[in-house]
Amino acid sequence: MRRRIPLSRRSHVTGFQALATGVAEHESALERDFVTLVNWTDAGALVTEQPVTIRFRQGQRSRRYTPDFRVDWSAGGSDIVEIKYRADLGSDWHRLRPAFAAARAWAGEHGARFRIATERGIRGPRLDAAKRLLPLRNVPIDTALAELAVGRARADAIDFIGLVDALPTTREAGLAVVWRLIARGALVVDLSAPIVPSTRVGAA
Repeated sequence: MRRRIPLSRRSHVTGFQALATGVAEHESALERDFVTLVNWTDAGALVTEQPVTIRFRQGQRSRRYTPDFRVDWSAGGSDIVEIKYRADLGSDWHRLRPAFAAARAWAGEHGARFRIATERGIRGPRLDAAKRLLPLRNVPIDTALAELAVGRARADAIDFIGLVDALPTTREAGLAVVWRLIARGALVVDLSAPIVPSTRVGAA
């Protein structure tokens, strides 16, 4: 059963996000963006919302804490993740710190690691790219043009628009092929910055 979270000044956006490994529920825009970024980073990752309730002692009091997500990565390893806006993290740190310490200890005992994710680590060019590219990941592609594009990127250093224009088709069709290849991981670009015409493109 999902916990009840009161509305706050932060964006309270509940919903579900379909993943290759199942469905993940979110309760804020920042949680939604985190799941999107995980899905882009590792399509095979298993995302579980509110995976465990951790009970711990604080002085004479018994307390409990439920982290937001568990991420089991396809290559191995698991993260227990708390999603927090930096402003809320700072204002509530005194109250949250014992819970986070308990979560870190629990994670270590269960072969995982505990981490806190804020908008600074979630939002940026990588998330922007994920939102644009994820819908293209399974869209049909012209295989002949795709092979030419990958071969051209593998043969020489080339930028995004140069690769598009090198394909024997219209610019519109070339753009569709290159974007879809990036979405599938067959072409590689630096996602720490926005993708622009001069972005260098390589083959995976």
